[in-house]
This record gives sequence, structure tokens and C-alpha cells, in this order.
Amino acid sequence: MNARVLVAIADGTEEIEAVTAIDVLRRAECDVVVASVMPGHQVCCSRGVELVADRLIGECLESEFDAVVLPGGMPGAQNLADSEPLMEILRKQTEAEKVIAAICAAPYIVLAKSGLLAGRTATAYPGYRENLESEGVTPSDDIVVIDGHFITSQGPGTAMQFALAVINRSCGEEVSHRVADGLLV
Repeated sequence: MNARVLVAIADGTEEIEAVTAIDVLRRAECDVVVASVMPGHQVCCSRGVELVADRLIGECLESEFDAVVLPGGMPGAQNLADSEPLMEILRKQTEAEKVIAAICAAPYIVLAKSGLLAGRTATAYPGYRENLESEGVTPSDDIVVIDGHFITSQGPGTAMQFALAVINRSCGEEVSHRVADGLLV
């Protein structure tokens, strides 16, 4: 059975991070659900790219996911953090120890500030990585950090490695290598 992955998007989401995750996960034949935390399905990303979600986040509350992916960008990450339905999904993922993957501003804004990353090691976009320690998180300069069921990464330039790490964790190393080879990574 293919991994079921939720990618949450919002106005201000970093489009490279969102689209790279969606595309690479679909190449791995994951069942990807793109969900908007905004009132409508269409969101305007940080550089003006318009994305259309499959669902609204409230429609995903009763669903189970093998992984939840949180792109960064501002104010996208803050819009994700302000979504109570998304935070409920993240708490359920944490209780079940299922993958939560966050990149750029999202590790700090969504996960660390809510207490979900306390006691873990993580990375984030440099300006946010510096603040992780104040939330009880050990900062790392690594491009991708995996600590338990959390995967974190730094930003747009690390989006491909981030997406492949999610595939590796959700679908296995063989699938991750197959997708990476097809992408010439």
C-alpha cells in the first residue's frame, strides 16, 4: 500500500518547497493530499504562484496519514501554525509517532513554538534556526535532520533532499533511490 501524505499549504507558503514535495512524493506513487489551511482551496504563495489544494484542512481531520509535510515561507508558516485543525492533526501524528516533516520557517514557527519539537534536534532556515534553542530544541546545521518521527530541513535549496528523506522514511530506501535516480539527483 502506498504511503498517504498530507501537504499543508497556506497563503505565503514557499512554492519551491511545496511543489517539490508534492511532485517528488507523487513520483514515489504516494497518495498525496494537498490541503489548504485558508478559507478556500486556492492559495497565493510567497512569490505570487497560485496553488489549488485538493481539500480544505478541516476535511482531513478524520483521515490518517503516514506523513504530514509542512512547507515554510512567510507568512505561510505562520498561517499553518494558526490553523487549529492542522495543529490537531500534528498532535495526532506525534501521539502515533508518524512522520512530521517541516522545512524552512516551519520547524521553528509551527513545530518548535508549539512545543512539538522540545527535546529534539532539528534544523531550519538560518534566521529561524538560531531561535530553536529558546524553544528547547537542539539546532543543527545539517541540510536534513531526522530525529525520531520528525524530519526538518533548511529551505528552498534543500527541498529535493528533504522530499527524498520523506520518501525514504515513508516508502523505503529502494523507492527513494529509484526516484532520486529518475530525477538525476
